[in-house]
Order: sequence, then structure tokens, then C-alpha cells
Amino acid sequence: MTIAEVSKQYNISADTLRYYERIGLIPPVNRNKNGIRDYTDEDCKWVDFIKCMRSAGLPIEVLIEYVTLFRQGNSTIEARKEILIEQRGILEEKINFMTATLERLNYKIDNYDTIILSAENRLTEK
Repeated sequence: MTIAEVSKQYNISADTLRYYERIGLIPPVNRNKNGIRDYTDEDCKWVDFIKCMRSAGLPIEVLIEYVTLFRQGNSTIEARKEILIEQRGILEEKINFMTATLERLNYKIDNYDTIILSAENRLTEK
């Protein structure tokens, strides 16, 4: 696939794809005889993985470390797994915080009319 096709499929700009490759966020993409990037299915899986992880809030630096370790081979499997476990913990904390925030918002919304009416009644009683 060309960079334009990958860009369209994953809704990522071509500049972002080039940037991801340049900083090592995705492994180097093979080029055809004309020097044009030629994304394979494996390359696209990396793009999809990185997009997913970035959407979840994983830092670029952590993902670069993961990809760097991946490129070093099977001797880094445990280190890669540890990165993923650590990031899962951070993500779980964020989810718990967001869930608590959502519950608080839902409570306020569910009780909004009562709270507003009560406040308005206090104002009109004066």
C-alpha cells in the first residue's frame, strides 16, 4: 500500500506516518524501486497498534522503547511484556478516575433539576 492509502485507511496524515517512521515509532517501511514507501500488511499492523496505543494515551517515548526492543528480537520478550503490563496499570488508573468522574457527572445531571429548583426557591423566598 502507498502512504496515501495507509493514511486514508487509518485516518492518519502522511506526515504523521513519516514522523512515526523517522522517530522509530514504527519499524522502517520498505520502499519500492522508485523509493516510494510500500506498506505491507505487517507495516499496517504496526500503524494500527501504534494508533490504538496513542489513542489510549501511551507516551511516544514508551512506544519507541517497545518498538526498539521488538527489533532486538526474542531476547527482549520479557522487557516488552513488562512495558505493556506497566502501561496497562497506568491505563487502568486513568479509567478508574474517568469512571469516578462520569459517575459524579451523572449524579449532578440526575439531580440537576432538584438542585436548581431548590436554589431558585431560596432566591425567591428572600
